[in-house]
Amino acid sequence: MKGNLKIKDLVTIGVFAVIYFIVMFAVGMMGMIPILFLVYPTVLGIVGGTIVMLFMAKVQKPWALFIFGILSPLIMFAMGHTYVLALHGIIVMLIAEMIRRMGGYNSFKYNMFAYAIFNTWICGSLMQMLLAKEKYMELSMMMGEDYAYAIEKLITYPHMALVYLGAIIGGIIGAYIGKALLKKHFSKAGIA
Repeated sequence: MKGNLKIKDLVTIGVFAVIYFIVMFAVGMMGMIPILFLVYPTVLGIVGGTIVMLFMAKVQKPWALFIFGILSPLIMFAMGHTYVLALHGIIVMLIAEMIRRMGGYNSFKYNMFAYAIFNTWICGSLMQMLLAKEKYMELSMMMGEDYAYAIEKLITYPHMALVYLGAIIGGIIGAYIGKALLKKHFSKAGIA
C-alpha cells in the first residue's frame, strides 16, 4: 500500500481537492457575517472531516496529504490572498504529514490528529489580519467598509487562540463523524 504516488493517486488527490475546495467555499459563506468568521474553522473541520478521512483511507502514501492539503491555500494565494496564507498552509501541512507518517498512514488515531492539525490551515486566512493587515484590509474592503472594520476588531491574538482551538476540536469531531459514516471504507483500507 505504501510507496511512491502513482498517476492514479494524483488523480484521486485532484478529485478530492476539488470536492474539498467546493465544501470549504460553501461553508465559508458563513463568514459573510463577521462574527461567524471566527467559528468558520470549527464548522469546516466538522463538515470537511468525512471528505478528508475518506481521502486518507483511499491514499495511504507519503506526501499525499501534504499535496492534497496545500492545494487550497495555494489556490487562495493565487486568487489574491497574502503570503501568510500560503506559508501557514505549507507549515501546517508538513506537520500533518509528519503526524500521519508516525502512524504508518493507516492508524485512525494518527489520521485523526493529522486531520485536526490539517484543519488549522484555514486559520491562516484570519492570521492575515494580524500579520499582513494592510493587504488583508484591502481584500476585506471588497465586502464593504463596515465588514472590514468589524473583521479588524474581531481578529485579535486572544481570539485567534480560540479559533485555532476550535479548528482542532472541529477536526477531531469531523474525523469521528467521518469514521462513523465510512466504517466500510476504513475496514477495507485496514485503518483501525
